[in-house]
Amino acid sequence: MISTKIDIIYQDEDLVVINKPAGLLSIPDRFHPDKPNAWQEMAKILETELWVVHRLDKDTSGILCLAKNEKAHQNLNEQFQKRTVKKTYLALISGHLTKGQPLEVSHSIREHPTKLGTMITVSKGKPALTLFEVLENFKRYTLVKVIPVSGRTHQIRVHLKAIGHPLMIDPIYGNTAAFYLSAIKGRKYSQKKQTEEKPLMNRLTLHALTLDIIHPTLGIPKFFEAPLPKDFKAVVNQLRKWDCP
Repeated sequence: MISTKIDIIYQDEDLVVINKPAGLLSIPDRFHPDKPNAWQEMAKILETELWVVHRLDKDTSGILCLAKNEKAHQNLNEQFQKRTVKKTYLALISGHLTKGQPLEVSHSIREHPTKLGTMITVSKGKPALTLFEVLENFKRYTLVKVIPVSGRTHQIRVHLKAIGHPLMIDPIYGNTAAFYLSAIKGRKYSQKKQTEEKPLMNRLTLHALTLDIIHPTLGIPKFFEAPLPKDFKAVVNQLRKWDCP
C-alpha cells in the first residue's frame, strides 16, 4: 500500500471516481510491474475487481474513473472513444498566453522514433485537439484551464511544448524538474546558512480537475471535481504574492 492516501470522490455499484495523487501510476508500469498503481491499489481497498477506463500520467494529479463491472466498462469506454466525455485540467505554464483569447492547438501527435515513451508533434501523426483558456497571468507564468478534446498520450504536455509554453515543471517536454520559491522572490528570499533549499513543487504542474460523463447504468449526466492538492495550491498562492504582473 502506498503512503499517500487515495481520496474516493464517488462510488456506486458500477464505478468509482478517485482523486489520484501525483507520483502514483494509473496502471502497472510495463517495465516495472511491481510499482504501485491506482488500479491495483483501489482493487485492494475496495476488495473487488476493477476495469481501467482512462489514464493519467504518473506525476499528474486529479480525477480518475474506474469501472466495477464489464458492462459499465464497455459503456464508459464507448463514451471516451466517441469523445462525449468532457475533461478539464488546470495547468501552470511557462510564459504568457493572452487572457480572454481562446486558443486551439490541433497538431497531430505520434510516438518519438528514438525516445521511448515520449511523443512528438508531426504532420502525419494521430489527430489531436486541445483547447486552452487563460485564467490568471503572472509575471513569468500563466494559469490555464485545459480541455483535451482528443485523448492522445501526453497530449496536453506535447501541445504546450509545441506552442512554446511548456508546463512550469516538466523535465521531459519543458526545462525544469522542480519549482523553488527563490526563483520568484529573488533577493527577498533568505534561508538558514548551510541548508539546501527544498522545492515548493517537484512534479508536473498539471491537475485533472473535472470529469463529465453519462452514468453507464442510470443514463444521467454525472459531474465530478477533484480539489487541487496542497503543493499546487501553495505554488499558485506564492505566485499571487511574489510574481504579480
